[in-house]
Amino acid sequence: MGMGRFGVRAAVRDWAVAVCVAAALLVTGLSGRHSGTSFDPLGYVLLVTGGLALAVSRRAPVAVLAVAGLCAVGYQATGLDVPAVAYLFAVYAAMRAGHRVITVAASVALLAALPLAALVSLHDMGEALAQARGALEIAWLIAAGAAGEALRQAERRADEAERTREEAARRRADEERLHIARELHDSLVHQISIIKVQSEVAVHLARKRGEQVPEALLAIQQAGREATRELRATLSALRDDETTPPRGLDDVPELVERARMTGLDARLTTEGRRHDMPAAVERTVYRLVQESLTNIARHAAATTASVHIDYRPDALTIRIDDDGIATPDTAPTPGVGLLGMRERVTALGGRLRAEPHNQGGFTVQADLPVERAS
Repeated sequence: MGMGRFGVRAAVRDWAVAVCVAAALLVTGLSGRHSGTSFDPLGYVLLVTGGLALAVSRRAPVAVLAVAGLCAVGYQATGLDVPAVAYLFAVYAAMRAGHRVITVAASVALLAALPLAALVSLHDMGEALAQARGALEIAWLIAAGAAGEALRQAERRADEAERTREEAARRRADEERLHIARELHDSLVHQISIIKVQSEVAVHLARKRGEQVPEALLAIQQAGREATRELRATLSALRDDETTPPRGLDDVPELVERARMTGLDARLTTEGRRHDMPAAVERTVYRLVQESLTNIARHAAATTASVHIDYRPDALTIRIDDDGIATPDTAPTPGVGLLGMRERVTALGGRLRAEPHNQGGFTVQADLPVERAS
């Protein structure tokens, strides 16, 4: 999977900061007071290393914190009196990532180690303490940590605000769905029920009198029955609110058993180990199986159907196959049910494949990403 545009910009920005810090440290080391010993080249290498390590601070903040701290101790020991700027950047990144305890512990250890490192080259405790204080002021350290923590809290509040907006949008969508269901029930269901009853009475009376029933009347009767079934199914889906227990994976065997009771040889198989997953994923799986088995029973002229659920650590795959009459040459036009399935799957970031087999029959397969609960 390639790096997105935002990821590329962030990586370029991180490398730019790392190169600038490394260059500033190297220039400071070359222009400042140094011992002129054989250890100076090692000190310069440590200066550059500590700075360049910041390039991966977003991905590995704790490791960069350790590297920057060790490099600061190392070049202090070689006699280079250079502030631990790279470590301050590392503290900011680690605090922003939420590693507060580790950052505090590492900083306390570094404050204790710097005077000992400076003592290696200076051989005077007073000068060593003065150099260590110049290399890492406690005020700088607190400021870097506070900046990282402040940004982390701001990002957390922004995430919470985004989740709140999403929940409000879902709540409004649920309310609108219930409103539509009530409107449908109050208007269409009543009228269609009247048409259905009147057509059936007319057919019954015509047959009772021995008259030939007109084809148009039979068509009206059949259309009324079909419309009633479709509306009931639609209303059942729309009324998926708190008054109706949410359907999920535990209810899929019931769907398969119900399909078997209609004469369809339906089977359910699973693969992998089931784990906790979001309720939205469970509801989508239930609706996919429900819609697919309903379509098979109504339109496929199939004798067998199989439902296979594959549990993987980060995804769930659901596949429904039948041996009906569909072929690539006679593929049905996607209906509202299939479009609804695709919308549900796409909304969860998944993919839906619905197509006929070459040898006959139809396959519906959905791949749904699943975020494991921590």
